[in-house]
Amino acid sequence: MSKSILFQPYTLGNIVLNNRIVMAPMTRSRSNNEGNVATALTAKYYEQRATAGLIITEGTFVSTKAVGFINVPGIYSEAQTEGWKLVTKAVHDKGGKIFAQLWHTGRLSHPDLHDGELPHAPSAINPFAKAYTNDGFVDTVVPKEMTIEDIKQTVLDFANGAKNAMSAGFDGVELHAANGYLLHQFFNGYSNHRTDNYGGSMENKARILFDILDAFKGVIDYTKVGVRLNPSLHNAQGMMLDKDTIPTHEYIVNRLNDYGLAYVHLTEPFTPVEDVPYAVNEVAKHFRPFYNGTLIINKGFTKETGSKVLEEGYADLVAYGVPFIANPDLVARFENDAPLSTADQNTFYTPTEKGYTDYPTME
Repeated sequence: MSKSILFQPYTLGNIVLNNRIVMAPMTRSRSNNEGNVATALTAKYYEQRATAGLIITEGTFVSTKAVGFINVPGIYSEAQTEGWKLVTKAVHDKGGKIFAQLWHTGRLSHPDLHDGELPHAPSAINPFAKAYTNDGFVDTVVPKEMTIEDIKQTVLDFANGAKNAMSAGFDGVELHAANGYLLHQFFNGYSNHRTDNYGGSMENKARILFDILDAFKGVIDYTKVGVRLNPSLHNAQGMMLDKDTIPTHEYIVNRLNDYGLAYVHLTEPFTPVEDVPYAVNEVAKHFRPFYNGTLIINKGFTKETGSKVLEEGYADLVAYGVPFIANPDLVARFENDAPLSTADQNTFYTPTEKGYTDYPTME
C-alpha cells in the first residue's frame, strides 16, 4: 500500500479534512421533480463519496434567473433548502465535509428555461454554445444585457443562496466564477462590452464578484467561502482569451487575499493552450505566488500527478471529477493502488439511479 501526501489531513478554516482529495463539483441532473429539490437519491450519491476530504456539490442555482440546465437542484426556495438538509446530514453522518457550489449560468442558458424570456448576461452577445433543456442540448441565443438593478438583484440572490446553504447545514459555499458562467462572463472582454462600472477596466469587470463577497458579510463567515476560477479557459463555453484575461485573474486572486477565504479553486486549461497567445499553460504553478491561502487545483489529475502538484507546493488540495462518478470509494482505491472503474458518459445527466448510485465499490 503506497503512502502519499494526498492522504494527509488538512485544516480548512475551522474544519479538518481527513485527506487532501476533493470531490469536484459536477452537474448530474437528478432533481427531476417539481421545484428542483435535492432528494434521498441525491443524499445517497454524496453519502457514498463521503470519504473524500471535501465534497463540493454540483452547482446549485441561486435563483430562477440563474437556471441553465434542467433537473438541477436549486438553493433559492424553502423546499430546496430542506432537500439539501438530507444531503448534508448523510455526508456528516459518514464523517465527511461538504460545500455547496453557488451557480448562475448567465448566457449559457436558453429562453426555454425561462418561460420564453431571454437569459441574463453582462452584454447582449451570443456565446454560440449549448444549453441543456427538455429537448436536449440546444443552441444558445443572444441574451439580455443586465441592468444595474439586475446586477444588484443577482448579488442579493447569491447572498440568499449562502444563507440557505448555512441553514441546510453545509460546511461552506463555493462561488462559481469559472467555466464561462455568469461571473466569468463579466471578467472576459469577449463577453463583457459594458461601459459602466461593470465593464472596461479589470477592476470594473471583477466588481460583481467582490460585490457578492461583500454582501456575504453577516451572512456567512469568510472562512467558509471558496471561489472557483478558470483563468485559461479558451475556445470553450463561449470563452476566448485576450490580453487582459490573465491579468484580470491575477488581480482577482491577489485581491482575494484580503477576505480570508476557505480557498481558491483553480482549473487547469480545458483545451490545449500551449500555442495560444496570452494563455497560462500551468495554472496552479502560475497563480501560487499570487495567493497566500489554500489553493485547490482541478482537471484531469491522477493519483500520481495529484501527489506531485501537492509535493511541489503549487496546490494544497486536489479536486477529482469524473473518477468520483464511477468510483464512490476513490480514496480507498488510491490508497490501495486499485484499478479505477470507467464512468458511463451516457448516464451523466439521466434522471435515475443508473450511472449515479449503482457504481460498485471494491470487493
